[in-house]
Amino acid sequence: MVVPISTELTVEERVKVDTGREVGAEELLRKTQSLCPECLKLIPAEIYAKEDKVWIRKQCPDHGEVVDLYWGSYSMYQRAQKYERRGKGIENPKISKAHPVCPVDCGLCNIHLTHTALANIVVTNRCDLTCWYCFFFAEKAGYVYEPTLDQIREMARALRNERPVPANAVQLTGGEPCLREDLVDIIRICKEEGIDHVQLNTDGIRLATDPHLASKVRKAGVNTVYLSFDGVTPKTNPKNHWEIPAILDNCRKAGLGIVFVPTVLKTVNDHEVGAIIRHAVKNIDVVRGVNFQPVSLVGRMTERERAQYRITIPDVIQRIEEQMDGEIGSEDFYTVPCVTAVSDFVEAITKKPKYELAIHFACGAATYVFKEGDRLIPLPRFVDVEGLFEYLREKAEEMRAGKSKYLVLPKMLFKLGSFIDKEKQPKGLNLAKILFQIFLKHDYRALGVFHHRSLFIGLMHFQDLYNWDIERVMKCDIHYAVPDGRIIPFCTFNVIPQWYRDKIQREYGIPVEEWEKKTGRRLRDDLYKRKMPSAPMES
Repeated sequence: MVVPISTELTVEERVKVDTGREVGAEELLRKTQSLCPECLKLIPAEIYAKEDKVWIRKQCPDHGEVVDLYWGSYSMYQRAQKYERRGKGIENPKISKAHPVCPVDCGLCNIHLTHTALANIVVTNRCDLTCWYCFFFAEKAGYVYEPTLDQIREMARALRNERPVPANAVQLTGGEPCLREDLVDIIRICKEEGIDHVQLNTDGIRLATDPHLASKVRKAGVNTVYLSFDGVTPKTNPKNHWEIPAILDNCRKAGLGIVFVPTVLKTVNDHEVGAIIRHAVKNIDVVRGVNFQPVSLVGRMTERERAQYRITIPDVIQRIEEQMDGEIGSEDFYTVPCVTAVSDFVEAITKKPKYELAIHFACGAATYVFKEGDRLIPLPRFVDVEGLFEYLREKAEEMRAGKSKYLVLPKMLFKLGSFIDKEKQPKGLNLAKILFQIFLKHDYRALGVFHHRSLFIGLMHFQDLYNWDIERVMKCDIHYAVPDGRIIPFCTFNVIPQWYRDKIQREYGIPVEEWEKKTGRRLRDDLYKRKMPSAPMES
């Protein structure tokens, strides 16, 4: 049924046109398993669509039914689902059980479906701030967790020993990792063990107050600062609003790229997502991207509280479209596993397993935008993204079927250009040449050129006990390395802290009182005491 735009429709009629269902009607999308938020029992769950939203519903025999929002748009869910992909899995799992039970036997096991794309190494649970929505901090936990340099080296080695694809990207996180006086040594250890990409996850306070720190960590090997940035006003970003100018300036001088990382909460800062992007664009010489993280609702929360704060990937994308006046739109975003078409193609050429992003399609989405004068040009506005991915899949299949790469590749330089609208392409950008360098010559310096000309805009929604889906966990590629040698998916490590994060860190940590006696310092001395500047950050 095709309805002219000018036709007047009631809400009920529009829902029926958009979804094919009557208002209030449900469509079961799939069955999965989830956790009871009260007793952590693994229980059956349903993912279903209703009125262009996707929901998760589960029933614990002891604690009743829980219903929560899974994705804020069924139409976006359908578009993303087309790119669902099964990953390579792990050839040398750390868990030796023949039949592990997810999520009880995390570490990684033989039923996990993806390799580690980004590994977190927690270097401390101490912090200089006490944000109310944070996962954890030392004083509340009652112990200080700080792995030794030898333990960190062993964690890096465990990641590099992963097969078939060794981990090559690590995020140093906390707590606040800049509180470690031996941070430079930690970075060097990661590089010595073969980690190509080192991110520093920080609130940036030390990068602002110590003018030399950005240069020190850059020289040691940090590639990117993963900077907490929750808004452009003091109300939305009280943690580092006043320090942002100094952080940007010090990283700019050090040649150290930044990714803004806003934690997005509905009714708190979701009205500023567009302003956050505009501030990144204003500083595009040093800011490489914005990675929005819809909040993970940790702890026990009522349905009313969840409804107040819950926001999903499509909801944030819709706010971006509204607040950017359509300059960036929902059609510009693609789910993360769409890029497996690229890794498949490179694998077919090299005949070696390659790094792939085969996560669950509901976990993340992204786009790239280019600045031209006062305009922003999203990549899908001048590239036939779906056509390009389909072409790469076809050529990969031909080579896997036995066709020589020497017959496939010569035609590619000319064909790649057919997916690019040169009239709409940003001036001075030769994307076909960059793609040729990446695909055919494996020159990943060309990828660096691409990133420096563009701004990455991504979204990653980590789970909590209310929207937890076992299928997403089994495809998770953001993991935590821990001192006992295990490698644990993000959404078990943090969502079930009593089994993983807190249990492990308590085992390898020391009580606060013991740490204070040993160091001669008080934990509260770490807390940042701001001297208010005369002028706030320009937005």
